[in-house]
Amino acid sequence: MRNLKTFAIALFLTVATVATAQTKKVNASKSKISWIGKKVTGQHEGTVNLKEGSLLFKGAKLIGGTFTVDMTSLTSTDLTGEYQGKLNGHLKSEDFFGTEKFPTSKLTFKKVTEKGNGVYTVTANLTIKDVTSPVTFDITVKESTATANVKINRTKYGIKYGSGSFFDNLGDKAISDEFELNVTLQF
Repeated sequence: MRNLKTFAIALFLTVATVATAQTKKVNASKSKISWIGKKVTGQHEGTVNLKEGSLLFKGAKLIGGTFTVDMTSLTSTDLTGEYQGKLNGHLKSEDFFGTEKFPTSKLTFKKVTEKGNGVYTVTANLTIKDVTSPVTFDITVKESTATANVKINRTKYGIKYGSGSFFDNLGDKAISDEFELNVTLQF
């Protein structure tokens, strides 16, 4: 009987929390995701498009979120012409993101901790190439905009091409294991 009562209370609290939560759909066309990938001899940067996403609020407090990124839109912005085409093709190949087989990546918030002044620390599950690994980052929410800088270790998703952590004697061909996303969400 006690377990049934505890279950009923937990169910009520869950329903009450969900009932008071508000989902705010992110405007994918007005949002922006920029990336930076570094190598020994420099870096490349570019963009990738958000396919869809939403943030979950309880009152004014951020409590959740889920996003899908269109990996086929991945493009470099620091190159043009033939060199841009070659880099984009390589990034979309199996060496990196394999966008033909894995056209989307997903991010789902698992834990959100309020730090104050609209800043939250988020632990989320990120899925790239059907591999899911947790990432932690800060997100700032102001009015109808959220911004975040997310650092991702690509090797956790099986992307090992040019990684000095896995291959010896790469010299100036080594590519950093970590890439960075600068995200601006409009909702």
